[in-house]
This record gives sequence, C-alpha cells and structure tokens, in this order.
Amino acid sequence: MRWSNKLLVPLISVLFSLNGLSVFATPLLKEEETTGKTRNRDEYTTQRVESIPDPFKSYNRAIYRFNDKAYFYFLKPVATGFKAVLPEKMRVSLRNSLSNAGMPVRFLNCVLQLKLSASALELTRFAVNTTWGIGGVFDPAKSCLHIRAHDEDFGQTLGFYGVREGIFIIWPFLGPSSLRDTIGALADCFSNPLFYVSRLATGVMGAVDKVNETSLTLGTYEELKRSSVDPYLAIRNGYFQHRRHLIKE
Repeated sequence: MRWSNKLLVPLISVLFSLNGLSVFATPLLKEEETTGKTRNRDEYTTQRVESIPDPFKSYNRAIYRFNDKAYFYFLKPVATGFKAVLPEKMRVSLRNSLSNAGMPVRFLNCVLQLKLSASALELTRFAVNTTWGIGGVFDPAKSCLHIRAHDEDFGQTLGFYGVREGIFIIWPFLGPSSLRDTIGALADCFSNPLFYVSRLATGVMGAVDKVNETSLTLGTYEELKRSSVDPYLAIRNGYFQHRRHLIKE
C-alpha cells in the first residue's frame, strides 16, 4: 500500500466517524423534542444572533450551499433507495445497533462530567441490549426498563468545564459545528475503541449511520427550508441553542 493510501484510510475513517457533527438537519428539528405546537422556525433566525460568533460567514454559507446540493443530489437519493430496500423496523434496529456500539463514548463523557448515575445507566443499557437485545439490535433497556441513552459527547464535556463554543463552522458533508464541538468530535472519534480495531470498518459504520438516519428523517430538512426565510441562520442559531441546552441538562 502506498503511503498516500495509508493516510487516506484513516482520514476517511475519521471523517465518517465524527458523529458529533450533524450532516444537514440540526437536533432542533427532531419531532420528539417539540411541545406539540407548531414551532416557527424563523424564530431561530432572530434569537440571539449577536451572541454567535460567525467571522467566516461567507465561507460557511458557501459550504452550506455545497452541503445542500450534496443532500439533494447524493444523500437523499441514496437514503431513499435505502428506505425502499429496508423496512422501517430493520432501519430502527440498525440505529439501535449502531447506538449500542457508541456506548463507550457516552459512558466516558458521563464519567468526565461527573454524572455517575448516568454512567451506571449507560453500562446497564449496554449489558441489557447486548444480551437481551441481541447485540443491540433491539432496545429492551428503553422499551422494557425505561432506561434511555444519555447523549453525552466530549463537546458537552468541554462546555461542562467552561470551555467556550468558539466560532461557528460548517464542514463539508458533516454540517454545522463550533470550534469546541469540532475538537470534541475528534476526541470522541479517537476515544472509541472500535476506531483502533478497524478504522475502515468504523468509517463504513459512520457512513451507514448517516444514510440510515437520513432515511428515517426524510422530509425534515425540506420542511426547514420551506418554513425559514434564511435556512442558514435557522440551522446556525438552532444548532447553538440546542447545544447550549444539552450542556445545561
């Protein structure tokens, strides 16, 4: 293997393993987090805009437009085909399995944030879902024992210890982030034991996760664009608000 290929495989693996970064839809768009009322997405374009450092706005907007095209011309067609081939139950099971594999990262960040109860519950979830849930394909920890996953990452850990967000960044393919969350996503990648077992397999798992999640949320990004005067601002402000909310929890 040439030296360039030796560098390429780890790079691709890291790229598709940065699960802390969302490709297009920000967490504010998840249906389960709404209150039942129709939320005006344009509020995200006006709330606390001045508190979000965005010195590279022109660059970020250009990358947003690139990601937008990549979504409609590549990711959405692939996810649509994925949805046509696999029933929803199988795709949910795939999500469960990939989430179960991410337990070490969540557990570590629970410990680092001194959330000892949450870290114990993460271990319990992993034990139950790996055995009773057949390798994490099912989620009896949630459905039967009502133990939910604790979505903790190193970006939140840095925020817990007072590290500021830094500037807003949109990465090609990966989507919105901040300087702090970018560093955090890299730390999460390198703290996942699976990364050292097989970097290529980890990258493939990350890519499959992106496609699978998109197949389960098709239409969400389109709704954001329809209901926002400026989708870029909606994504930027919504991303920061959601991350701040997670850190305060």
